[in-house]
Order: sequence, then C-alpha cells, then structure tokens
Amino acid sequence: MSTSEIVQAYRTLHRKLLQGVQYARPARYTVIQALRSAFREPKAQFDREAIKRTTWFLEAAAKERGIEHQILKNLVKVRGLRGKKEPWRKMYNESLSKRPDISKDNAYLHYDMTVAMLNKTMGLCLR
Repeated sequence: MSTSEIVQAYRTLHRKLLQGVQYARPARYTVIQALRSAFREPKAQFDREAIKRTTWFLEAAAKERGIEHQILKNLVKVRGLRGKKEPWRKMYNESLSKRPDISKDNAYLHYDMTVAMLNKTMGLCLR
C-alpha cells in the first residue's frame, strides 16, 4: 500500500460520498468529517477490495433512490445526530440517566453491531 494508492482511495471515496448525498449541505460536512476520521485512525487497515465495493455501493446510492441511498441517508443522519446535544433530547437523556440498565455508552451498541454486520457480509467499509 503506497501513499499514492491511499490518496487515490481517499479522493475516490470523497467524490463518491458527495455524489451519494447529492451535495446536501448538512450531510456533506458529516460525510467529510467521517471520512477524515477514518483515514486518520492509526490502526486502520487498507483493503483495496473493500474500498472498491464501497465505491460501487456509493455509485448505486448516487444513481437512484433505492435501498443503497436509504442506507447511506440513515447512516449520515445517525452520524450527524449522534454527538449533538439538542433541546428535544433533554428529556430522553434524563430518562436514560434514571435507568441503570441503559447508559449513553451502550445506547448505540445495537446500531454499531448492525453496521458492522452489514460491512462484514457485503465486504464494505462504511461507518
């Protein structure tokens, strides 16, 4: 894995992600932030096949409003809302703190496991 291959993969994924979210303003920034954090991760593995399959997935998401587009849309929405502290979530956050069996740390555990299984079964590298 050379530096030029990594740069080419980053640029290809960047272009396809922007086409997949159709350059929508809040989604564009969420996607770029997620891509940057994925490529800056120190323990990241470079897998050509996974990147190739991911670009195919993103091309299908950009081409028509099918299941790929809906998956990408939901991934971006959850990624954008995951870290935000919004007023309408105050009651939800308070109810989580009252229940000892549910914490903020494992609130997204099932979602993360579902995305991991999607990546594993399809050979993708979505986050």
